[in-house]
Amino acid sequence: MKEQKLRPQLVADHNSLERIFHRPENEQSRNVLTKYMEQILFGLHDFLQKHVGITEEIPLKVLAAQFTSSKIARTPVKKLADIITEIIEEIAPQAVNVSSPYFIGHMTSAIPFFMVHLSTIVTALNQNPVKIETSKVVSVYERQVLAKVHRLLFDLDETFYNIHIQKPESTLGSFVEDGTLANLTALWVARNRLLPSKSGCAGAERDGIAAALKDRGLHRLTILVSELGHYSIRKAAGVLGIGYDAVTPIPVDSANRMDLKVLERTLKEHHRDPETSVMAVIGIAGTTETGAVDPLPSIASLCREFGVHFHVDAAWGGPVRLSERYRGLLKGIEVADSVTIDGHKQFYLPMSNGMVFFRDPKAMDAVAYHAAYINRPGSVDLGIRSLVGSRSATSLVLGSALDIMGAGGYALLIDHGIETARLFAEEIIRRPMFELITAPELNILTYRLVPGELRGSEDPKEPANEEVRLRLLNKINIKVQRMQREAGNSFVSRTTLRRSGRPDTVVLRAVLMNQRTNHKILNAILDEQEAIYRNRIAPTLRLNKAMGLTP
Repeated sequence: MKEQKLRPQLVADHNSLERIFHRPENEQSRNVLTKYMEQILFGLHDFLQKHVGITEEIPLKVLAAQFTSSKIARTPVKKLADIITEIIEEIAPQAVNVSSPYFIGHMTSAIPFFMVHLSTIVTALNQNPVKIETSKVVSVYERQVLAKVHRLLFDLDETFYNIHIQKPESTLGSFVEDGTLANLTALWVARNRLLPSKSGCAGAERDGIAAALKDRGLHRLTILVSELGHYSIRKAAGVLGIGYDAVTPIPVDSANRMDLKVLERTLKEHHRDPETSVMAVIGIAGTTETGAVDPLPSIASLCREFGVHFHVDAAWGGPVRLSERYRGLLKGIEVADSVTIDGHKQFYLPMSNGMVFFRDPKAMDAVAYHAAYINRPGSVDLGIRSLVGSRSATSLVLGSALDIMGAGGYALLIDHGIETARLFAEEIIRRPMFELITAPELNILTYRLVPGELRGSEDPKEPANEEVRLRLLNKINIKVQRMQREAGNSFVSRTTLRRSGRPDTVVLRAVLMNQRTNHKILNAILDEQEAIYRNRIAPTLRLNKAMGLTP
């Protein structure tokens, strides 16, 4: 308490504002900032390993109790040095070290150390690519980056890119915040191109969806997507006014890919219905739960046959096109009408970076907006055809990363992820206590722990017992995942696979995208899961069985 009284009171006046706005407040602040920034800039992963755990066994309620103040103090309460120290010593240890090679649970992973440098420069420049007046050369540079990724996806000829790369009237794509907004943009364009304003007929964008449908004698639009489709598709349907019930899930086959027979049958049914129109069919290049890739060439063929917009959600799998060895897994993406990619996934960029691309450079004219003070007709402002307004110049980060690593560098990361996932699957199959549920097509797989006493074929003659067994397996895997997460040594996520006509199955889900994750680490993760079951879960199950509570 005495130290607090002797401490000079911080004030908010012009002199102090000048100090904190333009430079470090004092030598102490400079030293603290330099100390930690040097570690971050030149030893990022060592810094994270030292200061950030996988996750610690501290309940969220306890953490929440530490952050209950809702008042903004009238005068400053902390100096920069204090803030930096607090973040490093108090916040960071309770954050999640997504860069750890033992973190194999989500689509967020380690970033190359130079991403911090690039992001710092982007922040310092503070360019806003929504208009040329706040970005200038950055807007020109962004068009080049978009063209590079567009070419990676659609692979059109040199003449096409020479014409459109810097042509103000052409839009090859758009940067947005994430895959959700990218999918929304693609479906926004699809809706407006299906229901345009024209002489004597209302348009969805100008007159609203109800008027546009009524003028055409339609009652509803629908979007067809695999039942493994990302929930952002339903969000988009809600925002676009067609309602999320308009999203029709198509069942998947045994390889977790969209069932083409059901898709074709559904398209024919809607084609015969004069009151329904299919707004888009969505193929997935890397489903969130299992990493499966839909049969894109066949879906594209059906879309051409029925005249439907073909969108590919490649938020996860898009960068696989950089791999000479595995790019064939995404065959068919080049004939899509639109494609979504998340840069903060397998382009290994910091949050947040989403992109949407269109094969037709005129497609985004369907969502063009103008204003007197910005995005004027005839200008080269990128915000004219974009869902988002003000945003960061993340193109500088992606473009620089492509130059630093090259396609070959990214290919090494992608190849490592796919091949490590296959090795992990083989190890899971070798171990009697585990069962591989979905084999990896890209670098995601699912599996579950199945103790010997709960193994056995599904017996249709005893459905009650089988239901009890499945329910118990689900509980076991939930507990294993939760206990491993709380122990803080490693992290594997879990999900519940829900398929048409099949029981819900809780599975452990692994995402392999960290180039430091190897076979030894994966074995350690499985060893830990086995130990958790044997030492902490099995004794309880034996007690329950003795009491007649389990089969």
